[in-house]
Amino acid sequence: MLTTNPFDDDKLREECGVFGISGAESASAIVALGLHALQHRGQEAAGITSWDGHDFHTHRAMGHVAGNFDRDEVIRALPGEAACGHVRYSTSGETSLRNVQPLYADLASGGFAVAHNGNISNAFKLRRDLVRRGSIFQSTSDTEVIIHLVATSTYRTLLDKFIDALKQVEGAYSLICMTPEGMIACRDPLGIRPLVMGMLGDSPIFASETVALDVVGAEYVRSIDPGELVIVTNGGEIRSHRPFGEVSPRPCIFEHVYFSRPDSIVEGSSVYSVRKAIGAQLAIENPVDADYVIPVPDSGVPAAIGYAQQSGIPFELGIIRSHYVGRTFIQPSDKVRHLGVKLKHNANRALIQGKRIVLIDDSIVRGTTSLKIVQMMREAGAAEVHMRIASPPTKHSCYYGVDTPERTKLLAHKLDVPGMQDFIHADSLSFLSIDGLYKALGQAKRADIRPQYCDACFTGDYPTTLTDQDEAAVRDQFELLAERVV
Repeated sequence: MLTTNPFDDDKLREECGVFGISGAESASAIVALGLHALQHRGQEAAGITSWDGHDFHTHRAMGHVAGNFDRDEVIRALPGEAACGHVRYSTSGETSLRNVQPLYADLASGGFAVAHNGNISNAFKLRRDLVRRGSIFQSTSDTEVIIHLVATSTYRTLLDKFIDALKQVEGAYSLICMTPEGMIACRDPLGIRPLVMGMLGDSPIFASETVALDVVGAEYVRSIDPGELVIVTNGGEIRSHRPFGEVSPRPCIFEHVYFSRPDSIVEGSSVYSVRKAIGAQLAIENPVDADYVIPVPDSGVPAAIGYAQQSGIPFELGIIRSHYVGRTFIQPSDKVRHLGVKLKHNANRALIQGKRIVLIDDSIVRGTTSLKIVQMMREAGAAEVHMRIASPPTKHSCYYGVDTPERTKLLAHKLDVPGMQDFIHADSLSFLSIDGLYKALGQAKRADIRPQYCDACFTGDYPTTLTDQDEAAVRDQFELLAERVV
């Protein structure tokens, strides 16, 4: 049976990545390079749409950017000086080619393509209303709701139609849209999902992370502000619109913990430096006597460096990761499945045998990875295995574009910290406090009334209404009542 590596199902999945450029020769080739740099944000599918001044051209495919957009014939079939692209990990809608972005539609005003990072939390309600009014959907993606809202808006100009559509949606979005009039980049009013702007010569670029700008040789200009729409006309004019009222921003705090690449700049801060500061704060809050600090690769490395520097305990690579393991053939026996685990992570036995080690990881989701890592360390002869987590316990699901397991499957929802420690068989287990996380980000503490970030996965404090979830809860209550009546 072809399946993912057993380690792969125990991380919060990166949402999606978007990249767009206007006014550049070989725009599609540049977008393909940018998407390579954003591959970590979505590894299920990729797509690029270009505009040649007369027609739109699209190529979408399942799988990675490499293998789909590294062939000359594919790039030549995407002509034009404007293009946008998307890498996807599905958080809304089924896994199929019809949901791969950018999504495209022919509207009365002309072609309209959209690449979306995030999740619309009232998409089901909007979709139901649109279908009742005659809309015909071609995908199961929440992103298509935006296209239909634009198409059915009664406003006159395309910009006003687009703003009208955005004012009807809830949740999180960073969008790059292409129209015959130009490119539009925008971010939701709370700025939950990231979006940055750069320049490659005279060509504006929009991307989910600054690392994508670095890869194509572009200069980072700034982050798109929460609630801001930036329009680039075909003539190269750049205009900014702010159609939403002033709202305190709540960018996703997990971008700093795990999602963004360490070499990116998020909200003006180096992700690598923040993660080291998180590790240092973790050491201050949760010290332990140990011989070595060992990261769970690769996401735990910067925090482990910070922990080691703060604690004075030597940093060592006690777990070696193979970077050549993607999908593996796993047979249905426990013994062979366990061997499949070691294809991706293997203990550095000569280093850790007889030693007290402290493992640093970014988070615990289901707990299966932590359990296997601790077991691996013990089998390699570690005298003590302590686990330190560079974030608070993940107790709540995300509805803003991150593929989170159902809340009932989150280990921190089911168990307290001592219970989690017993589950993973560690000698000790500790998490970073929520205020400690904010402190590592340069804040004095978390503001309880108006938090500086979206930290709902830790606190359950969702910054927007969750219409679809609330309706689902009501339906469940009615169904339960009906069962009791029967």
